[in-house]
Amino acid sequence: MSAETEKPLLKIAGKPMILYVVDALRRSKEIDNIIVTTSQHAPRTAQALRLLGIKVFESPGKDYVEDTQLAVKSLGLGKTLVVSADLPLITSDFINEVIHRYEVAGKPALTVAYPRSLGKKSISEDNERLDYRQTELISAGINVLDGKWIDEKQLDEEVMVTDNMEVVLNVNTSEDLELAKHMLHKTQSNRRE
Repeated sequence: MSAETEKPLLKIAGKPMILYVVDALRRSKEIDNIIVTTSQHAPRTAQALRLLGIKVFESPGKDYVEDTQLAVKSLGLGKTLVVSADLPLITSDFINEVIHRYEVAGKPALTVAYPRSLGKKSISEDNERLDYRQTELISAGINVLDGKWIDEKQLDEEVMVTDNMEVVLNVNTSEDLELAKHMLHKTQSNRRE
């Protein structure tokens, strides 16, 4: 996404996108600790978060999976929820639902996915493809894993499929950003009524 600022700092209704994610995590009754993983590709994001008192772990910025594994390993984390910074409409209720589903499943990992058909026009298609149970799914950028299994090559994982676009809208294009702004405005207007 070509923008004048780092993607997590893109503003929606005057607020950096990543802070919507952080706020949802803070409101969740299931989250004990928030650590944001950044890389050399996002120095302003790391600085802004530190100024707000948010813990930051700097990774090499290789890719989502490697950076997640490094953070979990280096920090000695146990059960860990991983949420991408580009999901500004995620809610604490959905976070609680994901964690509950993970606990009930009893597997070392969980991934949230959505059907590709949901995102043909409204959600960017550059997410990693998943092919579970003969259904083509897209990873939503929300995962739970148990850090004690972090060195395993393959983990048995639960797949939580959702069709809630407000939860899975990730911002990868300027069109996605405009859609997120519109949906956030609509959500805020509905709350006032």
